Amino acid sequence: MQLHELKETIRTATYEEAVAALTDYITANPGDDEALTTRGMRHWGAGKRSLAINDYLAAIAINPESRAREALRAATEILDYRNTDLYNP
Repeated sequence: MQLHELKETIRTATYEEAVAALTDYITANPGDDEALTTRGMRHWGAGKRSLAINDYLAAIAINPESRAREALRAATEILDYRNTDLYNP
C-alpha cells in the first residue's frame, strides 16, 4: 500500500486504528519521513505531545527539509507559550 492510499484510509479511522496502520507502514518503509510526520500529527491531535515530537524529530533526521520541521516549530511555539496573567491575576 502506498502512503497516499493509507492517508485516505486513516482520515476516517480512529486514533488507535490510524496509528496502528501508520506504524505498520513505517515498519515496512522506515525511510518515509512523510509517514512519520503524519503519525506525529495524529499523536499531536490526540494530546500525546511527546510521541508527536519524537516522530517529528525522526522525520527531520531522515529529511531535514521535511514538513515535520514546520510541525516541530509550531509544537515548540505552543509549548513555550506562557500567559503571565494566569500566574498573577
